[in-house]
Order: sequence, then C-alpha cells, then structure tokens
Amino acid sequence: MSKKYKILILGASYGSLLGTKLAMAGHSVKLICLPAEAELINKNGAIVRMPVKGREKPVEINTKNLSGQLSAAGTEGINPKDYDLIALAMQEPQYRSPGVRELLDAVAKSRVPCMSIMNMPPLPYLARIPGLDTQALRQCYTDPTVWDSFDPKTITLASPDPQAIRPPDEPVNVLMVTLPTNFKVARFDSDADTAILRQLQTDIEAIRYDTGDGVVELPVKLKVHDSVFVPLAKWAMLITGNYRCITKDAARTIKEAVHSDLAKSKEVYNWVVELCEKIGADRNDLVPFEKYAAAANGLSRPSSAARALFAGAPNIERVDCLVRTISGMNGMKSDVVVETAGLVDARLKMNREAAAAR
Repeated sequence: MSKKYKILILGASYGSLLGTKLAMAGHSVKLICLPAEAELINKNGAIVRMPVKGREKPVEINTKNLSGQLSAAGTEGINPKDYDLIALAMQEPQYRSPGVRELLDAVAKSRVPCMSIMNMPPLPYLARIPGLDTQALRQCYTDPTVWDSFDPKTITLASPDPQAIRPPDEPVNVLMVTLPTNFKVARFDSDADTAILRQLQTDIEAIRYDTGDGVVELPVKLKVHDSVFVPLAKWAMLITGNYRCITKDAARTIKEAVHSDLAKSKEVYNWVVELCEKIGADRNDLVPFEKYAAAANGLSRPSSAARALFAGAPNIERVDCLVRTISGMNGMKSDVVVETAGLVDARLKMNREAAAAR
C-alpha cells in the first residue's frame, strides 16, 4: 500500500483543482486561503466541476465525499514541517501579502519540497536553468525578496495548463474546469523528493470516479518529467493568448487573441518556442502551435491577467516581462512581445496612479 502524504497548498482557487485530485487519490490536503473561503470549504467542501469525454454535463466532485481529506485554513499557526509536500497556487503578487509572506518564508526555510503551479515561475526555480541570469529577472517580480530564502534544489514547477474559473454567480468554493489538460511537473533536484511526485502521479492516474450512472476516468493528471524546461511550454501559450488579450482600451477573449490573426499568433508562438530552445529546451519538451490553437478555440473568456488589469489591479504576474528580458539577454527581439509588454506596463502605470489618487 502506498504512503498517504500530507500536502499544503497555498491558494484555494486554482489550488482546489490540484487539491481535489490529491484528495481523490487518498491524500490529506490543507488549502491556505481567506477566512470566508476557508469557512465555506470546511462547511460544504470544495466543489470542482470538470468535463469528461463522452458526457454531456460536467462531472461534479465534492471533497466531502472523497477517500482523502481536504480542509482549509488561514496562514496563522501553519508549520510547513508538518507536511510532505507544499504547492504554491496563488498568483505571484499575492506572496507579498501580510501573513502569506511570512508563511512562504517559513516554507523556504523548512526545506520541505515545494511545487509551484503558478504561471509565473518562482525566481529560485529559474535558478535551476543553467546560465540564466536571475538577478536581471528580479525586476519582473512584484517583490522578488519573498523568494530569497529558497534553495533552488527544494523547488520545482508544474506547467499550469489546465484552465479553471470560479463561476461569478456561484459561491467561492465552486471551481469550473474549462480546459482539462495535465499539470506537467519537472523533477526535483533530489531523487527522494521526486519519488513523492512519481507516487502522486501514479495515485492520480489510478483514480476512477463513480458518478452514480457509471464509473469514469477523470481528466487533469500530474505528469512528472526529467527536464526542467518542460513547464516552460506554458510561456508560448501565455504570450500568444493570455497577454495578447490585453489591448489598449479593453480585454478580449483568448480565442479572439489567438484566432483573429492566426498567422501572427503562430509567428509569436514559434518565436517564444525558439527562445526556450535557445536557453536549453528541447523542442520535444514544448507543445506544437496547432495543438495550442485548437485548445484556444474553447477559451471564450479574457485571461485572468487581462481581467485583473482592466479591473484596476496595480500588479499582475509578468511572464511577458520575463520573456522580454530573457530574449534581450539572448539577442532576440519580437515586436509583438515588446508591444504587448508595453501595453501591460502602460495599463499598470495607469492603475497605480489611479490607486494613489484615491
């Protein structure tokens, strides 16, 4: 019988997707979130709806009915050393928040293996990429100092390919999966830490769920890879779709960003793929444009980054800044990437000035 792990996840929105899969596999999960979220999850469970091939309606999973346990709490009184694995599922600007910042620092100092499922790779993860000057990348982070206590050997990254949203007209414990792809995670530096990921991969793979009218295999798996570059496959998708949802005056859908000019989208996408290859990725680590373009057809909302910007957010995750900076270090330039990052810069400046004037 395989070991049952205790897993801490910082962030209950996107984190509840990974947490639910882990609880279905029999593990014990604690989500760190806001008090109102924690109260609702502890009372009614986390509810995740996911599409399943061959079924007309999504399958609804409530964590109250699973073999493992899922509970939620605030940041106080949490000892990272009580856990076997810690996952980071908040957006990058949130890690400087009071309470979260201190907990993240305790996570770093505990040396418990830590897996990020953020779009923005943690700075210490980028230090695992040979030859990458992480000092020059600090400018792309809301507060780079929150990452300073980490040893790169204890942190890894999963490409957060699955897309999920909290339906605006439902309680905050409900998550709806809109694109049920896999978390592709790079191994840890340590074999022992990587063995935890491989066990979780096997356990999630084995899940079968009884819907009441039949037993189904559910999507959204954890796939462990040896290459540190595999999670960077998300960069081309983010630059081509998510950040190009941001226009000068409004947000557009990911589908529109990708498909309104497919030739330009392909050009941008392949340029980012080439950049990843230049810093050491193998093309086989990455996702072909055609596969991404097909998936983007179903993404009928603006990206979370675009929605946040046009809702007045003073900070968002800046993968666009990372790509712009790393390409400059490598003698590469894309006018589209420069223009896109410039639009983000301008909108953030506007939002910060508006916030300061209030």
